[in-house]
Amino acid sequence: MLRNVLGKAFRFLGYTVQYGCIAHCAFEYLGGIVVCSGPSMEPTIQNSDIVFSENLSRHFYCIRKGDIVIVKSPNDPKSNICKRVIGLEGDKVCTSNPSDFLKSHSYVPKGHVWLEGDNLRNSTDSRCYGPVPYGLIRGRICLKIWPLNDFGFLRASPNGHRFLDD
Repeated sequence: MLRNVLGKAFRFLGYTVQYGCIAHCAFEYLGGIVVCSGPSMEPTIQNSDIVFSENLSRHFYCIRKGDIVIVKSPNDPKSNICKRVIGLEGDKVCTSNPSDFLKSHSYVPKGHVWLEGDNLRNSTDSRCYGPVPYGLIRGRICLKIWPLNDFGFLRASPNGHRFLDD
């Protein structure tokens, strides 16, 4: 009897560990559902929108300018932020605010990206904390799931003029 109970307990524990590992790998390497909060990505992503974030792009270094990414916050490693990639390593980016009369530019260092929110007047982004290491990228948002009337792929940046070609 004890042998039977122990056998069932160990089988259950084995299945739990096995499926836990599968779930971990799926969420770490494939992607997951994310609830976005805050006004920094308006109008593209509103507060409480639900999106799907895929993680394969970051592993294969396929992040491009214009992509919206989930990143570990440089200011608070316990939280994630959602921003748009404005520049990749070696790109020239505008580091000043849109309201500044004199514009300043800089180059994104190797192994980093330049991130900005779509709502430039209400976003804490690379203009505040500088370039972000590529390793902090957790995933790329590719689809808005909720609200249903806005379901689909995300639209282009309303700040496309901030992308520099030099």
